[in-house]
Amino acid sequence: MNFKPAIVLAGFLLFPLFSCFKASDPENPNKIVLWEMEDAQVAPYIDGTLNAFAEYYKKKTGFTLDISRTHYQGEDLRQQFQAASLAGVPPDLLISPSDTAGLYAVSGFIKPLDKFFDFSKFNDPVVEAITLDGKRWGVPISNGNHLMMFYNKKYVKTPPQNTDELFSYCGGEAKRHKFDYCVAFDMGEPFWLMPWLGAYGSWPLDNRKPTLNTEAMRKTLNFYINLKDKLKYVPPECDYNCMDSLFKEEKVPFIINGDWAISTYMDVFKENFGIALIPRLSETGNWPSPMISGKYFLVSSEVKGKKLEIIKELVLFYTNKENQIKQFRDLKRLPALKTASESKEIKSDEVSKASMAEILKGRPMPMAIEMRAVWDTVRNYQGLATTGKLPVEEAVRKMQLNVEKKISEMDR
Repeated sequence: MNFKPAIVLAGFLLFPLFSCFKASDPENPNKIVLWEMEDAQVAPYIDGTLNAFAEYYKKKTGFTLDISRTHYQGEDLRQQFQAASLAGVPPDLLISPSDTAGLYAVSGFIKPLDKFFDFSKFNDPVVEAITLDGKRWGVPISNGNHLMMFYNKKYVKTPPQNTDELFSYCGGEAKRHKFDYCVAFDMGEPFWLMPWLGAYGSWPLDNRKPTLNTEAMRKTLNFYINLKDKLKYVPPECDYNCMDSLFKEEKVPFIINGDWAISTYMDVFKENFGIALIPRLSETGNWPSPMISGKYFLVSSEVKGKKLEIIKELVLFYTNKENQIKQFRDLKRLPALKTASESKEIKSDEVSKASMAEILKGRPMPMAIEMRAVWDTVRNYQGLATTGKLPVEEAVRKMQLNVEKKISEMDR
């Protein structure tokens, strides 16, 4: 498969957007450029660890490293990295989830890393999520990147175990507390849709083939519509920033959000912050299955020679046992490194136990490039269906057809 013809135009159109930012300097191995898409509260941890490595490296070699970090939103990072790679001015390193790595891999924008790192040291599921065509395309930084249910203990004493219990609370206790809505999540993003699709017994890909025109998808979209229009338990047309604000401002007692938000909510709610499994779907008896991956270091295919050696050392430093445990302590993200996962500090922590319990209900996020077509297409038709602009039956049918069309165009 060759994506380059399909995205060359996008690359040239985007060039003015990224040209003002720092790009790699291949002539200077001591200058390293990193792009990331983390939440704002993660930046101090990244900078602190990068600075610690620079100090370590200077003591070891006498050389001063210039490590620069640029932040992008998720979709912006994908577009900018593609465009910068096509223009020959990519960053050296990315911190990224696994789903976009498949696109970068088949485009030749990132290196396979099997020859440079020992992946047996990392937990198998997080390695599986970054494996494509028998090659590993990223080094795991964290394990999870998954959705969970968080709740405010001020209003919820015992978290619901299933959707019947959740709806009972929403229709009773939540109204007594005068909440306008009960549970917030991003209804416009398909990443939040996938756990419920799993609970209805399906998944977006079957051996890299899209499986969207299914009864399970129809039921999932109708479940969303029921929550929003009939039960009125979720805020309509509420994006990530909206849902996050509603929960922080105590305008909803529940939120479904990712493990990346744990440390922030712990700071906001203190002893009133609660973590639970996304409730079992009472209709089917199945648990929702959030997508599991992690965050990864991806290395540009342009990195070579001495710079590649330094980056390898940086990545090993960043993901060593000490820093993996510190990352959990600071950010409450589960380690990807096996020895860190087995440490007493991780195993005895209640947040770690809750997060791992949700991981065990999830499924690895497909790294297959076909997921790019799934994300882009499902987002559109999911929105049309849940806002009543398109009947569910038609939305699901067109969803499948358009994903198949996009994949076919990718294959050319």
